[in-house]
Amino acid sequence: MDVLVLADTHIKRASSRTLPAKVLTMAARADVILHAGDIVIAEVLEQLADHAPVHAVLGNNDHELRGQLPETLELELAGVRVGMVHDSGAAKGREGRMASAFPDADLVVFGHSHIPWDATGPGGQVVFNPGSPTERRRQPHRTAGLVRLDDGEIVERRIVVVDP
Repeated sequence: MDVLVLADTHIKRASSRTLPAKVLTMAARADVILHAGDIVIAEVLEQLADHAPVHAVLGNNDHELRGQLPETLELELAGVRVGMVHDSGAAKGREGRMASAFPDADLVVFGHSHIPWDATGPGGQVVFNPGSPTERRRQPHRTAGLVRLDDGEIVERRIVVVDP
């Protein structure tokens, strides 16, 4: 199963910001899309859902989506237990906090910082932030994540540069 992982798209109405073409190409190839919040408008989820099923959590800028998205989400994809949250807190101690928050998860996806993060925590739990495909802030590139799952295993995970 090929999973496109996004966070922090921050696309607003009446803005010139859009999802990069590379993200849409990856979405068309994905079996499922995970969005770790700060979506801002529902149309982004609708656009992504035209390509693959979407699972998303509420970010701190998702005022319009309150009541429509959960703050955390746990699901199983291809036998892999996945936890999702927008804000995982400070970098120091992150893996331990995520292991406590999602003790049964094999993979925890988060956003908020716009900083790509791929780490292995206690018990081999993977903690993964794809960065932002639209708002790099102090990062060198705009990014998204790709994760491949198969028969209960995380086969591959990578951060992909999606700059125009």
